[in-house]
Amino acid sequence: MSDVCCIKLLLPFSLTTKYCGKMEYTGSSYDGDHKNGRMEGKGKYEFPTETKYEGDMKDGMFHGKGTLFFPNGSKYDASWENGIAIEGKYTFADGLRYEEENWEYCDGYDRRFYTEICNGLKPAGRSQLTNRVPPRDIPEGCYDCGDGFYNPDTRVVVDYNQKFLRNADDDEDEWIRRTCRKGWDEIVGIKGRIPQSAA
Repeated sequence: MSDVCCIKLLLPFSLTTKYCGKMEYTGSSYDGDHKNGRMEGKGKYEFPTETKYEGDMKDGMFHGKGTLFFPNGSKYDASWENGIAIEGKYTFADGLRYEEENWEYCDGYDRRFYTEICNGLKPAGRSQLTNRVPPRDIPEGCYDCGDGFYNPDTRVVVDYNQKFLRNADDDEDEWIRRTCRKGWDEIVGIKGRIPQSAA
């Protein structure tokens, strides 16, 4: 296989090897230990979406301690068993750690962004639209759906570097149109006719 960048024997008379290379059919790549032709030991696995896993592997699956690093800067530290996260902690890109118990961020009573909690609120009349300061510029006709931009005409979500992420189904399309920031201005409020005498 021409994509293989290194293979070396770690221990004499062992079936444990070091491997790094691209996986032809999945578009993923792996740099780490192999045993009996399977990913096993310590390794780094990168998905085509640029999400990366670093940690323990067993029989080709995440197994033991390992961390998923997401392209947006967030991460998930977990204990894995046969490819399933048994226990873990999610940390957002801004350092906010998700807590299942006593979660107080952005609940029904306190809708501030984490950066507002850390740095204080903006002065009256200056709204903070996202947790990112300044917020991203959204392409005309698109929405910012949190992990990228959504084009309602093509129903395609691309990441912030314009790489394809997914096609939105009907539920996601409706949710994005209802809740996400738009890349255009819109008049909101009461829309009535102007009386002829006022015109």
